[in-house]
Amino acid sequence: MKLQTIQEKLCCPFDKSDLNLTVISKDLQENVVEGIIQCKQCKRVYPIINGIPVMSPDEYRNFELERPVLKRWDKYIDPEKIDQFRLLNE
Repeated sequence: MKLQTIQEKLCCPFDKSDLNLTVISKDLQENVVEGIIQCKQCKRVYPIINGIPVMSPDEYRNFELERPVLKRWDKYIDPEKIDQFRLLNE
């Protein structure tokens, strides 16, 4: 997914707020392959895996399945500061 598309077209599915994007890797065409999207309002965290944002409602997500991905990206976001898809205040 293109960086511009993420920033202009997507919003938090929970509260419709704007998102912050941390790009972890891009392909040769500048598509985001891996990254982290975070809601500016509710602080929910959504991963981008293989170019696909995982932005399902909470009831359809499994935090324990997403935790290994977040641990792999620990230099970008501390997985211990995330509780059930929300980034805890520092």
